[in-house]
Amino acid sequence: MSKRTIIGPALPNIPWEDKPSDCKEVIWRFSQNPIIPRDLLPNSNSIFNSAVVPFEGKFAGVFRCDDKRREMRIHAGFSDDGINWKIDEKPIQFIKESEDLGDFEYAYDPRVCFIEDRYYVTWCNGYHGPTIGLAYTFDFKEFHQIDNITMPYNRNGVLFPRKINGKYALLSRPSDTGHTPFGDIFYSESPDLVYWGKHRHVMGTRGWWQSTKIGAGPTPIETTEGWLVFYHGVLTSCNGYVYHFGAAILDLEQPWKVLYRTEPYLMAPRTQYECVGDVPNVVFPCAALADSETGRIAVYYGAADTVTGVAYTQVDELIDFIKNNSKL
Repeated sequence: MSKRTIIGPALPNIPWEDKPSDCKEVIWRFSQNPIIPRDLLPNSNSIFNSAVVPFEGKFAGVFRCDDKRREMRIHAGFSDDGINWKIDEKPIQFIKESEDLGDFEYAYDPRVCFIEDRYYVTWCNGYHGPTIGLAYTFDFKEFHQIDNITMPYNRNGVLFPRKINGKYALLSRPSDTGHTPFGDIFYSESPDLVYWGKHRHVMGTRGWWQSTKIGAGPTPIETTEGWLVFYHGVLTSCNGYVYHFGAAILDLEQPWKVLYRTEPYLMAPRTQYECVGDVPNVVFPCAALADSETGRIAVYYGAADTVTGVAYTQVDELIDFIKNNSKL
């Protein structure tokens, strides 16, 4: 039993592998990574930066699958165990709320969040530049697209799993038209998922591994200590961008207030599948499963913009690490 309760349902079938006896890190990689190869689909060039949630006693998700034309699309998928996945070969075809949403341009880096009675999908949606697309589904077979959350240009749109002070809540990173060489995380709220405002700065870049830009990762996990948020950070090296990820704890009722934030990273690209691929030296978290009974957390991440891996941590140990290695 976790001493610091994860606020949410138990997930007894969460994917899990015990920490290796020689591991000195607070988070450790699954020994069978990558769990999703780049060529799982007949026409996929890469499958990465994808979102996974519990679904009907098993698991479902939305996956970024770049095809062999290198077109960026998102696909639905299902799994019995959260490790072995069957992903639909055809991309999601959204049922549009309005034709004014425009023609499809591209879709990538999805997140999935269950709120109240349905699963909401956010992703980087092409609409005269990158913006945050929004859709909902009940069954991961039929997806209803509603209005974009933001104007261009924005990326890394992540919803909170419940309303905060009666409002829907969002983390995002304003950006530009290109491969943004900057970026801070902002908080926004909405009464109806359409009109967004009361934007608040959450946190910005700082030195070392998070000196170029940062962005929200998986859906925040509610704990008795605050909102546990994994986020990616980027440094610009002599060989280009290097993506790491860390974690922060945000105030439960005022999530733009950062209580703790890791100075050292949690994970950096080290293995061959993280360092060699279409975009070398990338670990990019997009989803996390959490079990309130045991405190176990499984983090799904894209590796080298090519394949998908999973890593494990335990909430008590992780929160202690964040608090003991924090500087605001």
